[in-house]
Amino acid sequence: MTQDYRSRIYAAYVTARDYPLAPDSIDGLAPRLPYFRQMIRRHFPADRDTAILELGCGHGALLYALRQAGYTNTRGVDGSFEQVDAARRLGVPGVSESGVMDALRETPDSSQDVVVAFDLIEHFSKDELIGLIDEVHRVLKAGGRWIIHVPNAESPFSGRIRYGDFTHELAFTRQSLAQVLLSSGFAEVRCFEDRPVPHGLKSLVRAGLWAVIRSEEHTSELQSH
Repeated sequence: MTQDYRSRIYAAYVTARDYPLAPDSIDGLAPRLPYFRQMIRRHFPADRDTAILELGCGHGALLYALRQAGYTNTRGVDGSFEQVDAARRLGVPGVSESGVMDALRETPDSSQDVVVAFDLIEHFSKDELIGLIDEVHRVLKAGGRWIIHVPNAESPFSGRIRYGDFTHELAFTRQSLAQVLLSSGFAEVRCFEDRPVPHGLKSLVRAGLWAVIRSEEHTSELQSH
């Protein structure tokens, strides 16, 4: 029997790379923390008792940032043993090994204030994604929010991101993401650009380049109208 490609890739998701996916120690998360802290300030509820479930949490970098910010009711699941093992090695609490659909099915109705899917839903086929969306909608409380981070198909670098992981199935525009969520019962969809967060020389240069590219794109849009 032919092995499912996901089983093969996810079994070595941390190690089968030309660069390390997970750091050797908790200090190795430091370069990512400024980005996560900004995201938490902008998009997460102020209540530190908020019930948060992260799907596909990897080695727990966001969960670690949430704990640092004072959130106590957090948990994450990931289907890759290597990712979960890395989270445990780093000492990130609340991470367990599970398929995201299994974890959602075991979660009670209307029990979560926030569900997070950071670089996750692009790994699903269209039919699979519909099932995931319905389960997330079910477990969210009234007024809850689903925080999603996805490859931006409108970006000039979208091809590099879309095809940078063999397990990627999809990329999204603002229109396509809103289309599938609004047709599935979500009341509102708001999209935000994933801007670089300066926290050192390299990231400062990256932020400057991003600003130049966005300025040129905006000028082009104005000229084409």
